[in-house]
Amino acid sequence: MIGGKWKTVILFHLIEGTLRYNELRKEMPTVTERTLSLQLKALEEDGLIKRKVYTSKPPLKVEYSLTDFGKTLIPLIQSIADWGDFVIGNYSK
Repeated sequence: MIGGKWKTVILFHLIEGTLRYNELRKEMPTVTERTLSLQLKALEEDGLIKRKVYTSKPPLKVEYSLTDFGKTLIPLIQSIADWGDFVIGNYSK
């Protein structure tokens, strides 16, 4: 469910709250649009994130946020991020 390079990164950015598609793109400038779209779709299919589309007036607005099930991953994702900070602080050359 969270394998691969980008899924955990996406979930990490959604911990703080709801983000629009372009806000996610800005947080992850090296991911391609196709990859981001596919990863978001997979996370939504797995029930980890929810996608809300506002169509009342143009332009189309899409927001992503963690589901209650997705929020159960917060301690794990935060631990991975903390470990990454530890490694950079203690083992980077």
